[in-house]
Amino acid sequence: MEKQKIILDCDPGHDDAIAIMMAARHPKINLLGITIVAGNQTLDKTLVNGLNVCQHLGIKTPVYAGMDRPMLRKQIVADAIHGETGLDGPVFPPLVREAEKTHAVQYLIETLMASDGDIILVPVGPLSNIGMAMRLEPRIIGKIKEIVLMGGAYGLGNLTPAAEFNILADPEAAHVVFTSGVPIVMMGLDLTNQTVCTLDIIERMENIGNRASELFGDIMRFTLKTQNEVFGLEGGPVHDVTCVAYLIDPEIFTLQEMYTVIDITGGPSYGRTVCDYYGTSKMPTNCKVGITLNQDHFWNLVEQSCSVYND
Repeated sequence: MEKQKIILDCDPGHDDAIAIMMAARHPKINLLGITIVAGNQTLDKTLVNGLNVCQHLGIKTPVYAGMDRPMLRKQIVADAIHGETGLDGPVFPPLVREAEKTHAVQYLIETLMASDGDIILVPVGPLSNIGMAMRLEPRIIGKIKEIVLMGGAYGLGNLTPAAEFNILADPEAAHVVFTSGVPIVMMGLDLTNQTVCTLDIIERMENIGNRASELFGDIMRFTLKTQNEVFGLEGGPVHDVTCVAYLIDPEIFTLQEMYTVIDITGGPSYGRTVCDYYGTSKMPTNCKVGITLNQDHFWNLVEQSCSVYND
């Protein structure tokens, strides 16, 4: 079985950490690189978090530091959910793992230009790295097989009534990506909020009894608290994990093709993914939007991914 080549672009982040864990060792995925962006916290913190997760789990995939700010707007972070470090909860040993010297945007450009057009980009944070790479070297657009991203919503936002955090954190970069012509799969809040990780799920993963399941428990017990305080949820949705799960088994998801534009007007809907759910605009569709998933199958995939970390 030929593995799918991917680059995971993330802003760790609790659910990002689990996405890294799943992507790094699944037999269907060849994780070429991990590119880090500012988002859930500032870049200095998200980079440390990504390196800590890789070091703790023995993941050898190279890690690249990328954009430390949005393309245009003032920077925002999600400290109410992810804490002061961006990955509050787990306690890691001293960090010795280092990032690569190449900037993430340059790595994306060089890797895509040298490819056969067979790499899927998986951005699960703000789209600053991807948007900047497209602007700096437009020729990469034709080299991207697909973009499977976590962000947006066809319904309600979670940071404003209109906008989801990842898109609102850099709407201009999202605009670049959504107008690029690259095939896009969008896992928005309407889909990802179906992955609320309740206490019984946490205990199920912890019962595996290895370092990955222990890390999963430390991560999700923290978001169990913050998601309840901020949104009144019974646990933390593992938003970003849906993108990796889709690559492993797309059959557990239902998607709908839609025409989607990013509101970059600066008004009350700034950062909204305006999704033409009913096709009323008659515009050509430009992305597939996640609608539902098989929850039992989804958590089975997460459990299987935790279980491989036994060495």
